[in-house]
Amino acid sequence: MSLMAITWGIASLTALGVITRPFAWPEAIWAVLGALLLVVFGLIGPWDAWAGIAKGLDVYLFLTGMMLLSELARRQGLFAWLASLATVHAKGSALRLFCLTYAVGILVTVFLSNDATAVVLTPAVYAACKAARVKDPMPCLLICAFIANAASFVLPISNPANLVIFGGGTMPPLGQWLATFGLPSVAAIVVTFLALYWTQRRVLREDRLALDVESVTLSRGGRIMGFFLAGTAVLLVGASALHLDLGLPTFLAGCLAILIVLPVTRESPVETLKGVSWSVLPLVAGLFVIVEALNSTGLIEHLARYLTEGAASHLSQTAAIAGLAAAFTANLVNNLPAGLVAGSAVELAQVPDKIAAAVLIGIDLGPNLSITGSLATILWLTALRREGLRIGAWTFLRLGTVVMVPALIASLAVLILQ
Repeated sequence: MSLMAITWGIASLTALGVITRPFAWPEAIWAVLGALLLVVFGLIGPWDAWAGIAKGLDVYLFLTGMMLLSELARRQGLFAWLASLATVHAKGSALRLFCLTYAVGILVTVFLSNDATAVVLTPAVYAACKAARVKDPMPCLLICAFIANAASFVLPISNPANLVIFGGGTMPPLGQWLATFGLPSVAAIVVTFLALYWTQRRVLREDRLALDVESVTLSRGGRIMGFFLAGTAVLLVGASALHLDLGLPTFLAGCLAILIVLPVTRESPVETLKGVSWSVLPLVAGLFVIVEALNSTGLIEHLARYLTEGAASHLSQTAAIAGLAAAFTANLVNNLPAGLVAGSAVELAQVPDKIAAAVLIGIDLGPNLSITGSLATILWLTALRREGLRIGAWTFLRLGTVVMVPALIASLAVLILQ
């Protein structure tokens, strides 16, 4: 068996382990184990493995800062307050609560990233549904998973995968970003809502909410975090407009929030740090090593050659195929490493902006097909498990097929035609 075949075999088994979680081990264990096997068998050198890990530095900083901000906001009750507002204004209507939750999910995803939606909005929505005595909270909880990816390319800060694809100083200016992704984002958000509602319409029609739901009072710490998060969003949008990396500003914002908010509320940082899903970082690092090993097999050069030839002969067709291929590949290996490969191929091929945009839409929106397609969905699953809830991989796949595929086609069509 050739070294290339062994490399691809280990990568495939690693992806399978992350997806199926044998022995109920966390996803991070399988990603790290796969990376270690590649190094042990000499399929990738230690320094090359380290180079792969180092490529994710901006992503690690971004994720760490965003998780610190999100956990701190959760502990101060900010997201529970937002979910409470939605419940109170639902006025007994499950459909109205569904729509309001979707609107809140859009705001959180756009300005705080899809991972924040998965990590902190999910438990807040569950608590709100429980307070409203909702019979089946799953329709609203599904929103937290699907909108986290559907709205994740409205802004560069809305998804860490955006930093991966447009790394190395290739991030478009904010104005160009909005001109390219504005309408496709609207298409993705609208079609995802319609498809998700269609799949949940029977539950929403039959469910009734309690009318005597008490509103949650926002604490002093929650108010401070609200202003802090708004300021952070402005900071990151400004950094994006100035074409700056987003990882370090986000990390510093998370550290600064702890230094400012916790002394005011007289709380220890220990509980906040314990609430952060730190296993996300080795998961991402392990996947980056897997991708680095695959790159040594000539994967990026092959993809770049296909993109270059396709762009020269059939631009729109190549953009559509590249977007679809990126979307379904992201579900096999997770969208962060898939984005790293796709981004490297796009940069090497120097293809037109339309193809690069189609690839990003596929990487961001495509993971709505499976439970392990994106880091946000994995974090969403973790949040569900904390509440004692489960959803099977095949159940999510059937739902994702109905919701993701039409949204992806609509978004790519708008991109190509605009």
